[in-house]
Amino acid sequence: MKEGQIEEKGFVATIGFFDGVHRGHRFLIDRLTEDARQNGMQSMVITFDKHPRQVLQADYRPMLLTTLDERIELLEQTGVDKCEVLTFDKELAALSARTFMERVLRDRLHVRRLYIGYDHRFGHNRTEGFDDYVAYGRELGIAVERSDSYSPNGMKVSSSAVRALLEEGKTDEAAQCLGRPYGLHGTVTNGERIGRKLGFPTANLLTDKEKLIPAAGVYAVKVCREGRQEMLPGMMNIGTRPTFHGTQQTLEVHILNFNDNLYDCRLQVFFGRRLREERTFDSAEALKTQLEADAAAVRKLLFP
Repeated sequence: MKEGQIEEKGFVATIGFFDGVHRGHRFLIDRLTEDARQNGMQSMVITFDKHPRQVLQADYRPMLLTTLDERIELLEQTGVDKCEVLTFDKELAALSARTFMERVLRDRLHVRRLYIGYDHRFGHNRTEGFDDYVAYGRELGIAVERSDSYSPNGMKVSSSAVRALLEEGKTDEAAQCLGRPYGLHGTVTNGERIGRKLGFPTANLLTDKEKLIPAAGVYAVKVCREGRQEMLPGMMNIGTRPTFHGTQQTLEVHILNFNDNLYDCRLQVFFGRRLREERTFDSAEALKTQLEADAAAVRKLLFP
């Protein structure tokens, strides 16, 4: 479809932060892409470069499910025709809902049909709601539709629900909401080589500061080196290494049957089930015995 035709027919769009791009988000996007197809239009997802609260609250430190790059990649994988990323700044935050719909959605992005998530609000101070958006839409030539909530088998699917599950170490339940395993990207840095002395060498990961890290404990994981397709089985420890009187949180991943040098490599780690909580052992030998049991559990989980 040529640019002039797109502007004439316009886009079917939705707007939101879409952290995690979970199954609820994809339910909404599937609905709007089907609407666009049936009406000979194109589909668009509109999102923001940063969480609005980062602009509105100076002390807000987000714990996100996805970085901006991850979010864009996942949104593009939904099959939507266009992913538009808006710069969220104080100027944008100051716009009323009606002004935003007029200047940004209608005039700039050529939105003609707008799908609103069942609990989504936008505009200055988010004081207006769905009925207001419908009324403004009638004035501006934008048909506004509300999407139903997505609750398969009574399970609430939302970004906040996924965060809560991860904070409890329930990575397998979080994966059900996301529709995929939760993942972290990180660069391998130097550690204290304690794992190597125990026969379980680990890669110490430095991850994005804004990404949510699951609860402390030991997890079955799959690991992928950046630029490669192969998924390697492993186990990750998140915690402070209390057996060795550690105080700083570390993220250490041991890849089973693997001996290559990983320093300065970028890794992707995808979480399976949490095997156990982090705990203090009486000796290094007792910890080693437990690590052997953990490795056996990983093999059973990943290679049933």
